[in-house]
Amino acid sequence: MIKSFFTGCLSLVFIYSSAPAQDTTSYPVSAYRKNRNTKAVLPRFFIDTHNDILSSQQLSDADLGKLQQTGNFDLVRARRGGLSAQVFSVWCGEDYGKGSAFAQANREIDSLYALIRRNPGKMVLVHNAWQLENAYRQQRFAAMIGVEGGHMVEDRLDYIDSLAARGMCYLTLTWNNSTSWATSARDESIQKEKLPFLGLNEQGKKIVRHLNELGVMVDVSHVGEQTFNDVLATSTKPVIASHSSVYSLNPHRRNLKDAQLKALAKNGGVVFVNFYSGFIDPAYEEKEQAFLAAHRKELDSLRPIYKDFAEDQLNRIYKKEAELRRPPLSMLIKHIDYLVKLIGPEHVGIGADFDGSESYPKGMDSVADYPKIVAALEKLGYSQKNIDLITGGNFLRVLKANKD
Repeated sequence: MIKSFFTGCLSLVFIYSSAPAQDTTSYPVSAYRKNRNTKAVLPRFFIDTHNDILSSQQLSDADLGKLQQTGNFDLVRARRGGLSAQVFSVWCGEDYGKGSAFAQANREIDSLYALIRRNPGKMVLVHNAWQLENAYRQQRFAAMIGVEGGHMVEDRLDYIDSLAARGMCYLTLTWNNSTSWATSARDESIQKEKLPFLGLNEQGKKIVRHLNELGVMVDVSHVGEQTFNDVLATSTKPVIASHSSVYSLNPHRRNLKDAQLKALAKNGGVVFVNFYSGFIDPAYEEKEQAFLAAHRKELDSLRPIYKDFAEDQLNRIYKKEAELRRPPLSMLIKHIDYLVKLIGPEHVGIGADFDGSESYPKGMDSVADYPKIVAALEKLGYSQKNIDLITGGNFLRVLKANKD
């Protein structure tokens, strides 16, 4: 299950340990960078809009300045994959409510700040497109912040202001749970008749307008269809879907339908493709449920020990079975190509959702594997100009449009 890695209360002790040894490798600044592992040419900017490492248990003992054997992200693999910038997701589950969600958001931001301090000269927090481009020129990895779930602002505009001041570049209006002002895709799909309203209410519209005024991008991943429509009718700035894929290729409620995609493009927005196997492959969920059913007794025995991590632990025990369930990389590329053909390369990007799911397509094991996407698009005949748009240019455009 997506976000199976996460628990409600996480130890962030690692961020206060001694600083790691510095990477002294020289990385020349140029329009393009060759990756030593493939023949692919990486665009000048490669930006991923969604990574969940900040809310992952891995932070309790990981030194992300060094190569890690678990998880999907560290600065070494980011370098190998030609990743210029990462939007780190700040997230907590729906069990956090008023009085705790905003505090948890700030703890996760504190952990990112500490990671940056521990990697001086290599990593920097950026708030806008100018800082992002400047970070690249200085050969520094650019970190940005996205807040995933409107429940984390606890219905307060001043909390939105505070998070924006700390670096929030986008706010995902809902997670799986609805808020008091916006309904989620999950709730609109499975308990629509129980909801007191659908879409954005007046407070929700006020929040969207406030985000526009602040220059914070409105993120419609996770929101319900009615909320999506209300956002596009309300926002005066281009909106994003930070980690969503194509409903026509896999009819999952978290994916976007063709009409939504066309509306997003008309708005000037961008959809950033999610890599999670359950969103990419229509057969994945059935295979996953069969796997869990076959190992139900073991799973039940693991739950008291590993709690929210029980399914992840089961996948580690049966690594070969987990590997067989992964879709081919070509299925992910199919989502990207479908979007380009439907709405144009100007409205497509990458939002992998690494460190937030238990499965990704074969060959996509970490941020070091992004060159494979570039190589696949080149094989399909994509121009370097269009690849540049997909891997970073579109994000820069929307970021600038929201800040203006």
